[in-house]
Amino acid sequence: MAPMLLFAALMLASLSEAAADDGIGGQSGFVSIDCGREANYSDYKDPKTGIVYVSDEPYIDAGAGENHRISATATATAADSYLLQTLRSFPSGPRNCYALPTVAGTKYLVRLGFLYGNFDGENSSSSSASSLRFDLHLGAQRWATVDDVVVQTGGISRMYEVVFMGWARWAPACLVNVGGGTPFVSSVELRPIDDELYPSVKTSESLSLFKRSDMGADTTTLTRYPADEHDRIWKGTGNPGSTDISTQEKIQSENSFEVPLPVLQTAITTPGGNDTTLTVAWQDTRSSSEYMVFLHFADFQKIQPRQFNVTLNDIPIGSNGRSLMFSPSPLDSSSVYSSDGYRADDGNYNLVLRRTAASALPPMLNAMEIYTVITHDSPRTFHKDFDAIMNIKYEYGIKKNWMGDPCFPSEFIWDGIKCSTAGDDNTSRIISLDLSQSNLQGVVSINFTFLSALNYLNLSGNQLNGPVPDSLCKNIAGLYIFSYTSDGDICNNRTSSSRSTNRSTTILAISIVTPVLAVAILLAFLLWRAKGKHNGLTSFGISLISHNWFMQKPVSTFDPPRVPDPKKAPGSTTDHWSHLPINGSRQFTYEELKNFTLNFQRFIGQGGFGHVYYGCLEDGSEVAVKMRSESSLHGLDEFLAEVQSLTKVHHRNLVSLVGYCWEEHYLALVYEYMPSGSLCDHLRGKRDVGETLNWAKRVRIMLEAAQGLEYLHKGCNLPIIHGDVKTNNVLLGENLKAKLADFGLSKMYISDSQTHISVTAAGTVGYIDPEYYQTGRLTESSDVYSFGVVLLEVVTGELPILAGHGHIVQRVERKVTSGSIGLVADARLNDSYDISSMWKVVDTAMLCTIDVAIQRPTMSTVVLQLKECLALEEAREDRNRAGPTNDAVDVVSTFGPSAR
Repeated sequence: MAPMLLFAALMLASLSEAAADDGIGGQSGFVSIDCGREANYSDYKDPKTGIVYVSDEPYIDAGAGENHRISATATATAADSYLLQTLRSFPSGPRNCYALPTVAGTKYLVRLGFLYGNFDGENSSSSSASSLRFDLHLGAQRWATVDDVVVQTGGISRMYEVVFMGWARWAPACLVNVGGGTPFVSSVELRPIDDELYPSVKTSESLSLFKRSDMGADTTTLTRYPADEHDRIWKGTGNPGSTDISTQEKIQSENSFEVPLPVLQTAITTPGGNDTTLTVAWQDTRSSSEYMVFLHFADFQKIQPRQFNVTLNDIPIGSNGRSLMFSPSPLDSSSVYSSDGYRADDGNYNLVLRRTAASALPPMLNAMEIYTVITHDSPRTFHKDFDAIMNIKYEYGIKKNWMGDPCFPSEFIWDGIKCSTAGDDNTSRIISLDLSQSNLQGVVSINFTFLSALNYLNLSGNQLNGPVPDSLCKNIAGLYIFSYTSDGDICNNRTSSSRSTNRSTTILAISIVTPVLAVAILLAFLLWRAKGKHNGLTSFGISLISHNWFMQKPVSTFDPPRVPDPKKAPGSTTDHWSHLPINGSRQFTYEELKNFTLNFQRFIGQGGFGHVYYGCLEDGSEVAVKMRSESSLHGLDEFLAEVQSLTKVHHRNLVSLVGYCWEEHYLALVYEYMPSGSLCDHLRGKRDVGETLNWAKRVRIMLEAAQGLEYLHKGCNLPIIHGDVKTNNVLLGENLKAKLADFGLSKMYISDSQTHISVTAAGTVGYIDPEYYQTGRLTESSDVYSFGVVLLEVVTGELPILAGHGHIVQRVERKVTSGSIGLVADARLNDSYDISSMWKVVDTAMLCTIDVAIQRPTMSTVVLQLKECLALEEAREDRNRAGPTNDAVDVVSTFGPSAR
């Protein structure tokens, strides 16, 4: 399956998958971003709304902008809003955009929050700060101007909101520098809304919020989610010359605007109940926009009939310009709204509700929304071109200035792109794409084929390989230039790079000049493709999924923090651990470890126990030295548990303990070095691993890890529960041989009849058995659940938890219902796998992750299933290697080695 399909599915599913997150509850489709929040900080739930907010890093290009925290004074002012404590500023680049996932044809509310808070130290008294001004764009269309009001109010936040209809799979919300200071933003919120709301909103017209008022409520009142399921913010608003009224009675809110109950329970009416008119006035002398009003009513007095008409500057509202006699229903909601936009020349607006002669009661108004109309007169990129080019951007991790609409405004057109505005639908097509010398790696993406108006494509000077997609050749409209190495073995780029660089670059220039030439090229390509072998690798989703698993930086010197004397450690005694079998393991001194690691020079990883360093013993044996850190939550007991576990078990798929250090001030474990890193490294591309794993290698690694875990459960005299099974703890040695590691949390049964172990802390979030949260007990099934998550992670290439997208089990459950395994499988596999093998692994993983532990399979069953999966995949590879002719076999050997 093409990489785009999985990527698009992920983005489209992001709205629905948000509801799968236990912390999000019913916030289906919400995207809630706390700008400037570091990605390594955990998501948090707003205590008032229950909305879960995430870092903005997955939605903005890597390296774009700077994170800031507002000043201490402003923090005190805004203490009730944790969301606004941080912000992201954009001192570089004329346009910086958040890519928000949308579905074409669906209506959305997007809201940007701003709290200056003297983040830059300029304060509002500074001329540079007081003149702060920048624009907001939605796609190619200017939406609003953020001006000095934001700075002058210092510790007071401002919100800018627009209701629009999605036109593609992304909606860019952009901050544009217009020379008035550094743009910044504190929060970005996206909310899907029902199709019936705001009928005037369509792809060619949006509504920018001017005011949304809860009439009659105290000015300190603010109503939003969960009372308003769309998370519209209703602010209590007073009105001069009117009287506030309220009720506690239940009011039906079943009309299409779904105004929340607390808002309907307050209203304004005329003072004393005698006046015939109720007036709401506002002024806007700066804007040239047209206004639309939406009025909401619910009559909760039920005394006598109430009837009135509504006008805006004497123009009737609610019946296409004709006078409308309106009678609110008792204890039921109803709404009246403008059918067209209106602009007052002098900027003064008077909304008048006038009592009719038949009414016994004066007018009343419960709530009001005022919007300015945004007409999308600026052209935008054709939605299919936009989707395709965004997929290409994320697939290859392209930086450049690729933010916002690719073609418009013209001063922000993406580097390397040329567009044509031919046509009368106000859209532009991408006709030329130059990505030469862009450091692209992997295969030639099928996403290029979806740029159907393209007549020039330059991919020269990159590190691309594999076949050119069929449809790219068949649908060619002009000149395409490709450059890629003829060695398709991307799995061994490190060893073959010298050969590749010495090989002259192959330039394939294809131009449809005559039917004969077209047929010749097509036949030549098909013949080459029949002999070639696919290697499906991409740098999929790197900028959207930015999680710091490790701090991969060299450490020149390190003096590990000291720990208490083990003989004096609380809860531990020499007698308690006197049975520890240490004869088979070497006890190192701290000075020896310093020598073997060259003073802890080479940092290779970090876990819950502490930092891990590379070392070399006197006989040349490579080792990994794990030093307990001062911040570690694992104490002496956990340390001794790992030593005890590792000295008692010996299996080809379990990491071997070489020795340990237990001195007065230091704790350390020394175990065999695994030169190929962890399974997580390969799935995330976190280190120079030199390859992306194909399906056969993934299944073999999973099988070997499963065998190691099975041995812990069944091969020892008393079962051992690992307690922290995850891809980081599956280490890879020479030839990618897998071994299970990190027994820091492992627990051993003390009798044959024991069924569980009670612990206070276990595992890693995302891998933990749900039953553990209820019982606090670890069982063998707890490890089985964690291993099931590992299986899904290996199948999809995704993290167990994606911020705002839910858990991997729920994400996969939704996708398997489509019946297409291609929507589940890692796009980097490029459809190169046995479908039955893939389905069998997914089925096994889903059984492992059943909520009820007793229904899960044992690891012995999992091992048997994975052996069958590997046999299916190896049979497919054997068939592919056989090929139709001997020549085909030779070509396979040239373009990439056997995966076995």
